[in-house]
Amino acid sequence: MTFQTTERCHNATNYFLVSLAVADILVGCLAIPFAITISIGIHLDFYGCLFLACFVLVLTQSSIFSLLAIAIDRYLAVKIPLRYKELMTGKTAREIIAILWILSFVIGLIPFFGWNLKSTGCGNSISDNATNGGPVDGPRGGGDLLQSCKLQCFFESVVDMRYMVYFNFFVCVLLPLLIMLGIYMKIFTVARKQLRQIELKCVGNGDSPHHGLLQKEIRAAKSLSIIVGLFAVCWLPVHILNCLTLFYKELPKDNVVMYVAIILSHANSAVNPIIYAYRIQDFRNTFRKILAQHFLCRREELYLSSNGSRHNRDQIHMTIDPLL
Repeated sequence: MTFQTTERCHNATNYFLVSLAVADILVGCLAIPFAITISIGIHLDFYGCLFLACFVLVLTQSSIFSLLAIAIDRYLAVKIPLRYKELMTGKTAREIIAILWILSFVIGLIPFFGWNLKSTGCGNSISDNATNGGPVDGPRGGGDLLQSCKLQCFFESVVDMRYMVYFNFFVCVLLPLLIMLGIYMKIFTVARKQLRQIELKCVGNGDSPHHGLLQKEIRAAKSLSIIVGLFAVCWLPVHILNCLTLFYKELPKDNVVMYVAIILSHANSAVNPIIYAYRIQDFRNTFRKILAQHFLCRREELYLSSNGSRHNRDQIHMTIDPLL
């Protein structure tokens, strides 16, 4: 809503922020219910359970790619400010976002197309049913990619921890986070160097417009680095627990710790919008305008319903306008 309301928000950085916001909204609407479903152990078809797990991975990966795109975008804005707007147009940003979402689906759905625990999970399901005298609901069809079985749905029952640790964590989470860390360190180094050069050139000549623009870019980079830092704090615990599960199988599992780590990871999606609203100026100003306009409409509706006329409408406008 904020993005559509303000024309000046239609820049490359904000397109990437919108992509991140979409991932956050989908986490709240879909990923959290899916995560709860694969945590309580209800009985599902193997591929139904695996799809729920994979969809959570898709949204996580889209968040990481959006954060990486934002970091690269901010680096270009500071490193080559004169060519930046020519290179990073809204059209370019939309094309990059489309590619990143496609990659997110490919990476997140890899377990669905083979790298999973179907042989183990369905084998255990057959053994448990046979032992308990129940119906043997094993793989059906013979040779079909999507032949399946019913089992108690848990994340670790369908997703191979080797995929989660070696590929998802090391390659698709940790590596991008390290790249982002390096980019933001480089941003602040380059920005500090350019600020010193501008200050030397502008001694006795007044302030440079480029100086103010660079200061704004630094503030934006700080805000976005906070988003990256919070993402790391929220998501690293659950990945560390996955590493412990894979490398130290003899360690007792504490379900409470795992549930807390899962809740922390999804809480990240609730924190990001707060940062958009309070740390990024364009979004903060537009939020204020939206709230003021909403308040204005409510005041007018209340006044018209109680008085049946438009008397003093201009006075109401004068009262609200200073908030904009």
